[in-house]
Formats: sequence, C-alpha cells, structure tokens
Amino acid sequence: MSERSNPELPPLPYDYDALEPHISEQVLNWHHDTHHQGYVNGLDSAEETLAENRASGDYSSTGGALGDVTHNGSGHYLHTMFWENMSPNGGGEPSGDLADRIEEDFGSYEGWKGEFEAAASAASGWALLIYDPVADQLRNVAVDNHDEGALWGAHPVLALDVWEHSYYYDYGPDRGSFIDAFFEVVDWDAAEDNYQKTVSNHE
Repeated sequence: MSERSNPELPPLPYDYDALEPHISEQVLNWHHDTHHQGYVNGLDSAEETLAENRASGDYSSTGGALGDVTHNGSGHYLHTMFWENMSPNGGGEPSGDLADRIEEDFGSYEGWKGEFEAAASAASGWALLIYDPVADQLRNVAVDNHDEGALWGAHPVLALDVWEHSYYYDYGPDRGSFIDAFFEVVDWDAAEDNYQKTVSNHE
C-alpha cells in the first residue's frame, strides 16, 4: 500500500489585499490562513485516526472520523476552488463554451445568475454551479456546511462560500452585498477551465 501524503494548504493565487475593496485583506488572512488551514488539519487528523483504527482493529472512533473526512475534505476542496474562482482582474460575464452552456441550461445568463444568487442566499455553506454528468447539464445547488446538499457524481464548476466568516467583517449581516461583491471579482476563465476539464472527463 502506498504511503498517504498529508493534505497541504495551497497558497492564495494572489496577494491578500488583491481583492480589495470587495473582499478585505483582513478577511482573506483569517479565512485562508485560519479557517482553510483548520479544514486541512481536520482532514489530516481524521485520516490519521482511520489509519490507526485499521492497524489496531479498534473501530470505536471510526464513525466520527469518517464524518470528519467528508466535512473537512469538502471544506478543503471547496475553499481551494473558491480562491481560484476569484481574481483581481475578475468580474464581467462568462464567455466561450461555459457561457453557451449556461444559456442552454438556464435560458440566459440572467436566469442562471438569479438562481445562483437565490442559492447563495438560502445556503448555510456554499452556492455551487455544478456539472451533472448523469443528466448532462449544469445545475445550481445550495450546500449546507460543506457536504450536505451535494449531488452524487456531479462536479463543481464555480464555488461561492457564504459562511459568515466569508463576509461578516466586511459586510455585517448583509450577505447580499457580499454576493454582489463576489461577482466583481469572479474569475470566469477559471470557471471555464473547470467546466472544460469536467466535461472532457465524461466524454
């Protein structure tokens, strides 16, 4: 059996102040260095517990560790996508194949955006644009925590974190203004790349 590699916190793909005034340097410091690091640490700890339990044959703590893997693993993976989904040169609307697919599956960009914003307002965790390979279509989903409300087999294309630690320092309880701010920095090139990779894997 190959040796497991420990998960690592990826660096931000831009400076901590690069998304100001939409998202502050302080929020990115806390959110990336503390919250995201916590999910990486939690995933690592859960994986260690599972390995120890398999070696010892004592599975009394395995159930909790399995839950920690999905919670912390999903938190780690979605946060990594979230950072990559934003750019100081972001904003605007999608183009290319992703734009065409959004129009096909949602009727229009405005139809997709309205539904995505509703998901972001309703979720206690994440709003995701996903590709559902079973139905061969894009969907919006509202995910609670990091792993409740996901669709089996689907792949995230665009991720927006709406946990309170994402916006309370900058916007207080006004989540709607934070959602608007996200669209000022969204990196559609990154979302397009996610879409192309996902679709090509299912052709």
